Amino acid sequence: MVTRASQNIQVGISKTLSPARRAQNALAMVLVALGTLLVLVPLFLILKDLFVKGFSSLNLQFFTQSQSEITFLGSAGGFLNAIVGSVMMLAVALVIGVIIGIGTAIFLTEYREHRLVPSVRLMGDVLTGMPAIVVGLVIYGLVVRGLGFGYSGIAGGLSLGLIMIPVIVRATEEVLKLVPQTLREAGLALGLPRWKVIMNIVLPTARSGIITGVILAVARVSGEAAPLIFTAFGNSFLTWDPTQKMSGLPLAVYRSAFEPSEAAVARAWSGALVLVLAILVASLVARFAARKR
Repeated sequence: MVTRASQNIQVGISKTLSPARRAQNALAMVLVALGTLLVLVPLFLILKDLFVKGFSSLNLQFFTQSQSEITFLGSAGGFLNAIVGSVMMLAVALVIGVIIGIGTAIFLTEYREHRLVPSVRLMGDVLTGMPAIVVGLVIYGLVVRGLGFGYSGIAGGLSLGLIMIPVIVRATEEVLKLVPQTLREAGLALGLPRWKVIMNIVLPTARSGIITGVILAVARVSGEAAPLIFTAFGNSFLTWDPTQKMSGLPLAVYRSAFEPSEAAVARAWSGALVLVLAILVASLVARFAARKR
């Protein structure tokens, strides 16, 4: 009934409009549709090529063999080492991004009266606009060369974690602002310390939104190859040691795409497809969690 009533109101309004206003409205709708079409057509063309070329070379060897097993003609071998490396570096990035990101968001939201809040917020905004390759260069200078750690999966995870921090901070801060102030006041009125109110009342209330922000941050850094060039460097062999050089799926796709072998280029298409599907799944999970909330 509400829908029918709203439709009747819209019909009534449209009847009262002058012909010139109706023409302007129709022209605006056409321009919006054309703009949407201009955005969607290139996207669908890219996805079509990605799915067609990616599925054509996707096989079991892609998930069970590493790049070290690639033959001269490229008929064998896969990206197992890159998949394992991506998972391990994302795990390191999650530890860094979640702890620092959520902690910073709590500081900005729950301790607004602190004099360092404007400076921390400014640094977060600067880090948000910083290119990923610059983050990789910073970690290269400070960790790889400065501290003498060398190329490693930990350095790669650290660079990805720094990219995740502003995303998690922004998402968590917005969610914490939605928690009613009366809940905080009720906890303080019961005699609870401020930190217990935050840990036992505020954070559980905003749990779904925080998880959504973390998943979106993971999807944001999953396709980054630039910082891994200067930190993880890459490794064609399968390794489970994060202190050694590691390959990531974006890095393997980037380097395979420039090889002269057709099999290597086809393998790069498959890697890009797997990467896009992983990011798509992460984004859908984030949206589902937000909708449930």
